[in-house]
Amino acid sequence: MTGTGLARVRRARVADLPHVAQLVSEHAAYERAAPPPTGLARRLEALLFASQTPRLRCFVAELNDGEIIGYTTCAPEVSTWDGAEYLHMDCLFLRDGHRGLKVGPLLVEAVVAEARELGLEQVQWQTPPWNTDAIRFYDRLGAQAKEKLRYHLSVG
Repeated sequence: MTGTGLARVRRARVADLPHVAQLVSEHAAYERAAPPPTGLARRLEALLFASQTPRLRCFVAELNDGEIIGYTTCAPEVSTWDGAEYLHMDCLFLRDGHRGLKVGPLLVEAVVAEARELGLEQVQWQTPPWNTDAIRFYDRLGAQAKEKLRYHLSVG
């Protein structure tokens, strides 16, 4: 667990899932995306807590009073071009009014620590090109952008 005087970052617990699901809804709205499916907390519980080696990891940012104000999720993935695994940071979100308070770097640090613990040498993620605040934040961290479009194809 890492923290500032204002907030700390820790692994999510089952009891946090309703709050995480609410943050995911806010994140989707912020990114102008469709809302998450019904029963998201239950779906996340299966991915996060159903096995000894969970498919997904989640960290939450919590104020000193216990209010959860942000989250990040990550999962190991494979790069064929590199012939190696990396940690994919799927989401990173802080509630409006809590950005710029040095909590975002704590969430990224938790993901980087998870990558190290898993023996992975790289973390990758994406952000919408219009999200200039996020781009400035990632640039300040020293991250490097790669231009690509992300597609998805429904199979069912």
